[in-house]
Amino acid sequence: MMSEKTTYEALDAPDSGRIYAWVKGVEVEDEAVAQLRNISALPFIHSHVAAMPDVHLGRGATVGSVIPTKGAIIPAAVGVDIGCGMSAARTSLKASDLPDSLAKARSAVEHAVPVGNGKSGVHRDTPTGVSSAYEASGLHARYRAIIDKHPKASSRSQETQLATLGGGNHFIELCLDEDDRVWLMLHSGSRGAGNRIGEYFITRARDELARRVLDFHVPDKDLAFFLEGEELFDDYVEAVGWAQEFAALNRDTMMIRALKALRSVLPKFKLDKTAVNCHHNYVEREHHFGADVWVTRKGAVSAREGELGIIPGSMGAKSYIVRGKGAADSFCSCSHGAGRRMSRSAAKSAFTLKDHRLATEGVECRKDQGVLDETPGAYKDIDAVMAAQSDLVEIEHTLKQVLCVKG
Repeated sequence: MMSEKTTYEALDAPDSGRIYAWVKGVEVEDEAVAQLRNISALPFIHSHVAAMPDVHLGRGATVGSVIPTKGAIIPAAVGVDIGCGMSAARTSLKASDLPDSLAKARSAVEHAVPVGNGKSGVHRDTPTGVSSAYEASGLHARYRAIIDKHPKASSRSQETQLATLGGGNHFIELCLDEDDRVWLMLHSGSRGAGNRIGEYFITRARDELARRVLDFHVPDKDLAFFLEGEELFDDYVEAVGWAQEFAALNRDTMMIRALKALRSVLPKFKLDKTAVNCHHNYVEREHHFGADVWVTRKGAVSAREGELGIIPGSMGAKSYIVRGKGAADSFCSCSHGAGRRMSRSAAKSAFTLKDHRLATEGVECRKDQGVLDETPGAYKDIDAVMAAQSDLVEIEHTLKQVLCVKG
């Protein structure tokens, strides 16, 4: 049964379409609202645009938004971190099974899973288990077919990017739940391969926009789109689908390698219950308000009735395993995290290493200048975010990290 009532604020204006926003008690930038209005005014938007409580300024489209479209897809709304998402699993351990110091555990994971961007963030030689998983998935052959048609979308090292973390806000964590059970949780996407696909098709969409004769205004070139029936539309759907599957496989293979690494220092460590492997940057075909439409979740998670999802906080805050309530007005969605309250450059200016160390006290993690833009203060209050979407999800587990590996 769907939730009986959803509580949202209307952010639409006379010159825009409808916008339903779950932002009560959460700060929202004026620039993000302007972006939402730009998107909602496009003629192929179906019903309305939904904004989650972690909403903030993005590239063309707002991060933390759900965009339903009829007969069109906006590649920049999907973004370049295609299929980025979360995976979490409960383990066999309790807090009392953990050593006083988790420094060796963090080191073991960092050695097993390449982190960061560039050459340091990929495997020198693809591990056997990862390589066999890639072949068995059928993704390798499908990738070749896509790249043969669109060679400029190619990433030479897509196979060596499997089971790698990346940089920015991607992470691997050990967390404790409300019963002191240990969870393994990670956040990553389709890595450089998905990035190349995203950038390529965003550029192609812009080129198409410059050639189109339209009877409506597109206020931002990053809202360029493909229309159903066009060859590039079909090619993009195929490529973005590949990247989303690659991202899910990346999380699966990374989870296996992280598990093996942790067993080397915590012999009793094994998975007990897998919670979920979910995207939060993706597009898929769904049925809403009487029509089959393309739903783009840019920083949002599917939250159908009974469906499990993950809403992480920042490096020093709580995270949540949630169960969807199937709220129709949100297109059965919820937030994908706390959401940034300031840019990376602003965070580096606003916080000191002392601030960061205090904010991450008790967490085994990097406490250097390289992760200052990811310090907890750069993000919105996760408690306020959860309160604003209480009609979208119910909390199954509350997690607090004790170890965090960052790229």
